[in-house]
Amino acid sequence: MSESRPPLPPFTAETAAQKARMAEDAWNSRDPARVALAYTTDSRWRNRAEFLQGRDAIQAFLARKWSREFDYRLIKEVWAFHGNRIAVRFAYEWHDDSGSWFRSYGNENWEFDEHGLMRLRIASINDLPIAEADRKYHWPLGRRPDDHPTLSELGL
Repeated sequence: MSESRPPLPPFTAETAAQKARMAEDAWNSRDPARVALAYTTDSRWRNRAEFLQGRDAIQAFLARKWSREFDYRLIKEVWAFHGNRIAVRFAYEWHDDSGSWFRSYGNENWEFDEHGLMRLRIASINDLPIAEADRKYHWPLGRRPDDHPTLSELGL
């Protein structure tokens, strides 16, 4: 039996938003093994200028990412959806080992298989150095609280 990761395509506005929030929650866990389970075993990624294929490569990439992006907090928001595809925009805040803070902005295009697993992720991301005083994400590490402002509400 194949793995299943509801909600399944074709997506509605409600299920696309649910899928984006589930992805945000998983990424905010900073648990590479947990996050990798949302992707097909042969999932293909483009993340910035890096090209990956398969869960093992995804999990290794995420472990490297979170070993150098400290206090990582992410918000995702659906931009558009159709059938088995969802486009999201996102912003996350983090600091490096020298204490320099960044807000990384980006867009992702997602394509899902019939079981709701992501088989393709294309991400474009830009990093903006910010002062610690300019941070907007102050919730405790982990899931963003339901009452925290969205990207649109924050003007991002």
